[in-house]
Amino acid sequence: MFFKKYINNKYFYTGLLFIVWWVYFDQESLIVQYNLAKIKIGLEDQKEYYIEEIKKDEAAINTLQNDTVLLEKYAREKYFMKKDNEDVYLIVHKKEE
Repeated sequence: MFFKKYINNKYFYTGLLFIVWWVYFDQESLIVQYNLAKIKIGLEDQKEYYIEEIKKDEAAINTLQNDTVLLEKYAREKYFMKKDNEDVYLIVHKKEE
């Protein structure tokens, strides 16, 4: 009986309609907000990853600017640079399928 009192009330239906509209149809509905929150978490994870990568790169740049031996080693390995009286041979291994 107590529940029947609220079912026959026009404000109950208005509130129910408002909640359904708010959850599903509104431009800023709960579903949209949930999806945006998931995207935000993913972007924050990417931000942390890129901050760590920037720190690694800054450390590598600092090391290469201060250590000429390491700079020469890096240039030889990464860019295949050589001295004037040297020859560089690249050995490429084919991947077996």
